[in-house]
Amino acid sequence: MIHTFKMFDKYIVLDVNSGCVHEVDKLCYDVINFLNVKGLDPEDAAARFKAIGEFRREYDADDVSEAVDDIAELKKNDMLWAEDDFEYNKELKRNAPVKAMCLHISHDCNLRCKYCFADEGQYHTGCRELMSAETGKRAMDYLVRNSGKRRNLEVDFFGGEPLMNFDAVKEIVEYAHELEKQHDKVFRFTITTNGILLDDDKLDYINRNMSNIVLSIDGRKEVNDRVRCRADGTGCYDKIVPIFQKTAESRNQDNYYVRGTFTRYNLDFANDVLHLADLGFKQISVEPVVCGEETDYSLREEDLPRIFDEYETLVREYVRRKKEGSGFNFFHFMVDLDEGPCIIKRLSGCGCGCEYVAVAPNGDVYPCHQFVGTEEYKMGSLYDDGELDRDLRNKFADCNIYSKPDCKECFAKFFCSGGCVANACLINGSMNKPHKLSCEMMRKRVECSLYAKAALAE
Repeated sequence: MIHTFKMFDKYIVLDVNSGCVHEVDKLCYDVINFLNVKGLDPEDAAARFKAIGEFRREYDADDVSEAVDDIAELKKNDMLWAEDDFEYNKELKRNAPVKAMCLHISHDCNLRCKYCFADEGQYHTGCRELMSAETGKRAMDYLVRNSGKRRNLEVDFFGGEPLMNFDAVKEIVEYAHELEKQHDKVFRFTITTNGILLDDDKLDYINRNMSNIVLSIDGRKEVNDRVRCRADGTGCYDKIVPIFQKTAESRNQDNYYVRGTFTRYNLDFANDVLHLADLGFKQISVEPVVCGEETDYSLREEDLPRIFDEYETLVREYVRRKKEGSGFNFFHFMVDLDEGPCIIKRLSGCGCGCEYVAVAPNGDVYPCHQFVGTEEYKMGSLYDDGELDRDLRNKFADCNIYSKPDCKECFAKFFCSGGCVANACLINGSMNKPHKLSCEMMRKRVECSLYAKAALAE
């Protein structure tokens, strides 16, 4: 299976199963497309004659013949039309240990973001609550107990707004450090914050104890403050930008992300990414909102051409700045073509519901942070004596690109790993039916990423 596309001055060919990416000239590009559409094998003599006949008015016959030879050599070396050797790995997650946890330290928030999937911190429960240190410690015990031989464990302090319960965060972190010594484990902590309560003391503690920090901001002041509001309706941009800049510098512009969401309000989101870069941030992620179409800020199918144009505008500027030495990293343009994710991650993504779980303030366990509060996906409780719902766990373990018909012929499947399972479940009602709009945008981002790789390799 191959995918071909042209972006700006580049002709690019992706061999889906091998992961090989080829930048070719127009002749080779045209011949590959011809052979692919006609189902011709470049190693067969008939393919050469048919290709020469097809392009006799456009290209010299010897040049076409040479192109076919080159293409045949690539196929022989499994760099074009390679076989899919991954499917036999699809059940490896069945007995995988738990390696990561999202700890909902606070189901309360000091912002009222319009698009918040977490229902402004309440997670559709109708109440606001903070996780006790005791529950957090039980969660650390659970993670260690179910991690098997896995030594490196990951914990994300999430909300709502985690800094509203920072004393409990610190107590849980210290307890986890004790467990490290007892069980030969290593915890990597991340915290996600809107920055309203982020002061020097908290930043110092985070920098000493946490591997990563995610800073929530949507871009330009008028964009951010339209959707990321306090309870009284005022914006937060002026408050958070200076402390976020200080945070990025205190971490040497590494091991953090400024993370935003774009909506129908700012389809020109490339300007928001570049605004964040102009503020000095080097690690940036701005992602599309995912929600039903009933809201005025939701993205719709008719928005896709504009969104695609924005990604192309962004990648062109992304490459220019990188070449000039003033670049930044954009999360969705970062692909590793040399090594990349392991096979299991390529096939099934984050591992929610089996390798990764989320814990609510009351100790209830869910497949991931987006499922919290959705009763049908509750897997159990840290306060139950029994094991978490094995049948539900197995359903998530068995979910992969081979269980999703829409992924079968998609060129991006090994980059997106079948898309977000939570989005599929909560919007389409099935973990095996990916969110169509997200798929379209993902395919465009993959093309932009590959273009950036080719352009920066010059």
